[in-house]
Amino acid sequence: MTETVGARSSARKGAPKGIKIERIFTTPGVHPYDEVTWESRDVVQTNWKTGETIFEQRGVEFPDFWSLNASTIVTTKYFRGAVGTPQREKGLKQLVDRVVLTYTKAGKDNGYFASDEDAEIFEHELTYALIHQVFSFNSPVWFNVGTASPQQVSACFILSVDDSMDSILNWYKEEGFIFKGGSGAGLNLSRIRSSKELLSSGGTASGPVSFMRGADASAGTIKSGGATRRAAKMVVLDVDHPDIEEFVQTKAREEDKIRALRDAGFDMDLGGQDIVSVQYQNANNSVRVTDEFMKAVEDGTDFGLRARMTGEVIEKIDARGLFTKIAKAAWECADPGIQYDDTINAWHTNPETGRITASNPCSEYMSLDNSSCNLASLNLLKFLKDDDTFDAATFEKVVELVITAMDISICFADFPTESIGDTTRDYRQLGIGYANLGALLMATGHGYDSEGGRSLAASITSLLTGASYKRSAELAGVVGPYAGYARNADAHKAVMRKHKAANGEIKTLDAMDSSIHALATKAWADVVELGDKFGYRNAQASVLAPTGTIGFMMDCDTTGIEPDFSLVKFKKLVGGGSMQIVNLTIPRALKKLGYQQEQIEAIVEYIAEHGHVIDAPGLKPEHYEVFDCAMGARAISPMGHVRMMAAAQPFLSGAISKTVNLPETASVEEIEDVYLQGWKLGLKALAVYRDNCKVGQPLSDAKAKKEAAVVEEAAPVVEKVIEFRPVRKRLPKRRSSQTTSFTVGGAEGYLTAGAYPDGGLGELFLKFGKQGSTLAGVMDAFSIAVSVGLQYGVPLETYVDKFTNQRFEPAGLTDDPDVRMAQSIMDYVFRRLALDHLDFDTRSMLGIYTADERARQLETGSYEPISEESEDEIEDEIESMQQGVGTSSKKPEGPRHDAAVKSGAGAADARQVSGEIHSSAELMEKLQGMASDAPMCLTCGTKMRPAGSCYVCEGCGSTSGCS
Repeated sequence: MTETVGARSSARKGAPKGIKIERIFTTPGVHPYDEVTWESRDVVQTNWKTGETIFEQRGVEFPDFWSLNASTIVTTKYFRGAVGTPQREKGLKQLVDRVVLTYTKAGKDNGYFASDEDAEIFEHELTYALIHQVFSFNSPVWFNVGTASPQQVSACFILSVDDSMDSILNWYKEEGFIFKGGSGAGLNLSRIRSSKELLSSGGTASGPVSFMRGADASAGTIKSGGATRRAAKMVVLDVDHPDIEEFVQTKAREEDKIRALRDAGFDMDLGGQDIVSVQYQNANNSVRVTDEFMKAVEDGTDFGLRARMTGEVIEKIDARGLFTKIAKAAWECADPGIQYDDTINAWHTNPETGRITASNPCSEYMSLDNSSCNLASLNLLKFLKDDDTFDAATFEKVVELVITAMDISICFADFPTESIGDTTRDYRQLGIGYANLGALLMATGHGYDSEGGRSLAASITSLLTGASYKRSAELAGVVGPYAGYARNADAHKAVMRKHKAANGEIKTLDAMDSSIHALATKAWADVVELGDKFGYRNAQASVLAPTGTIGFMMDCDTTGIEPDFSLVKFKKLVGGGSMQIVNLTIPRALKKLGYQQEQIEAIVEYIAEHGHVIDAPGLKPEHYEVFDCAMGARAISPMGHVRMMAAAQPFLSGAISKTVNLPETASVEEIEDVYLQGWKLGLKALAVYRDNCKVGQPLSDAKAKKEAAVVEEAAPVVEKVIEFRPVRKRLPKRRSSQTTSFTVGGAEGYLTAGAYPDGGLGELFLKFGKQGSTLAGVMDAFSIAVSVGLQYGVPLETYVDKFTNQRFEPAGLTDDPDVRMAQSIMDYVFRRLALDHLDFDTRSMLGIYTADERARQLETGSYEPISEESEDEIEDEIESMQQGVGTSSKKPEGPRHDAAVKSGAGAADARQVSGEIHSSAELMEKLQGMASDAPMCLTCGTKMRPAGSCYVCEGCGSTSGCS
């Protein structure tokens, strides 16, 4: 039964009669829909492997600034009604109205608004923010709100299980219903007695690990919402449980089984027909460690394992030895992760009700057993203004708007079990967060692993949670605090003071984070003052979730707290085809760092070709860190990820969904250090993933290499050896040549290139420096060496690949319009030779273009001439990408929606890509020659990319376990 809070709150003395809603973006008398240009699109989705059409809906309506990917994912995932029937939703307006009008009605019915005018402003502001991709609710809201289905709004659930068969079987049932609804759940099995303890009948207990098998089989059968991806679940066991070593080894032992079966010829890829024979693969496992245990690890002392029924120590083990086993298992198969129990409960606002013992599957939601949390995330890049300042005031207002809506949803929400519904209505846990942090840091010239980047992230996170709890206290003054507040008031207030104190310890480094921090400081002062007066409406307010599917809905470049995945992105085009783009975050960052337009163009062109910034022309090495990414040549170090998590954690009610990635060469000791530092830095949870540690990853290249190796090994030995030697092809006595004069960095030189009768380059001579000087002699010797190599058949493109981008003085601007910048004489000479003697396709592979070709690319998105049939389509696509998303809104006080802000939507150095590439992960594999250790999407066959502690598909928005 839904509680009507308006009547209950009316008796509160001195309490406001409702919340006043402030206008942020909208105009009185104008509906947000009327300020947007809408267009009709056809959404057709295919599995690129099979060619099968998996979805088709034509004539759907979206704002013209939404990307094709965003509209496709929203249409396929969130529109309700059977396709082809009148009940099917046909556009974004219907979807947003279905949700927003439900929220507005519930807010009015439950006394949230001071007047009908405030309710209308709330409706319009929420609508504006959603259609302009300023924020998004979590997926269950879009699935269920406003439909005939149960109004489930929560994505995260925590269950409980006791030491009885009734409770264990009930656990299976409740988990199954949650999976059926498309969500995930976590629980702690530590109440179940160990296999080293006796039953009342005198027999030996089975232990929690044995019961994990049944739950794992159930999850693998039900999956999630009837979809093909696996169910999302978390299993936690306390470090002092007598079965802890067996728990730690479960998945590592199964990984050994997978290897053995794979080597025997079975299909053990993720989604393979034989992988189902392996156990424990449907859950993330985590060990709940205490400060006592971690100190024993540091000291090298023993640690006691305790009986579940009596609490007595029944076995002592070497703490450091167990810690090494945890790290080794994670090294082998990425499980288990770690949750830091004492840190989690030190920030618990409801300790009088019960301890926090578990988390949701992605580890960001941590609260009471039998509870749930609904999430929403803000798109940080929407608050970056033209002058590269963060609009903190607007950000705070949007946070207050969104947290109000999230709390309203609990008034009408349905829940999978009665106990979860009771706990959630009594404690009203919310999970506001953000996405696009990595893109924001890059756009503002901050390295992800830098003091400046961490200070900015900490300030934003502090303002996020401070503004949320401030509004929570204001709501408590209107509709009352949460039902469990009275018994936990002192503890809740103490946690608010801890957040406030942590905010005071932020060390700001520049004007941007200082201005944000000032507002956060004011917000936390208000939190404490208003909380003392009214209490709080919500036991929890904030988490940092993976934001997988909703990140695509908001056209975000990066998910959650993650850095940029890569500098080069994969983008689908309207009408088919695809393009490779260097997203506009990069030129914006370069401009912020003081580079001129010609330098920016040269650097962007280099990134488009190589996928990284190392040796990019004119880029200062001290600026490399700004462009560091999650993968690639300059991947962020594991501790860089841990330090960023530590910067944000003190300002979150919950925790952070994130996996710390380590290279394949990482050692067990390095994983131990990551887990140890996570504890010392005050994290609540931590998971790691070492590249290629799991067998069940569909990497076809690896299979092909293995098969080739087997064939080679079995090949017979050839006795007769035929030796081939290169033959020198000399130039004729009389040959044509071309001399080019040039300047590099103000120094003059001459390049003479001699050619064979067929036009092929056969020799070169460089004059640079006075006759008889050392430099002139070196140039002569170098010219002879290269000329002889060319005559022996060394391809010119080999020399171009080796000598371009070499950096030494003289370097800088040239007088050649085709090569504007050169890092050295060699860099210029071989770029000029490539332009004069190599065909277009070969030069394209090397990233070398003429001035005319670059101009054509800026106009059409392609360096090559294009056909008349596709010219109009590509011009429209480039224009829409460059315009961004703000063509119809001129309001300077709102978040930015133009191309300079819309990371990932720009056409910076856009070029077409082959039909073999279907995602950014595959594009980076081609550019950098290394495989990304990620699964294929089981819906559309596209290689996924990391999002928090799971994976998300860029093709269809499916996730590997996070809603």
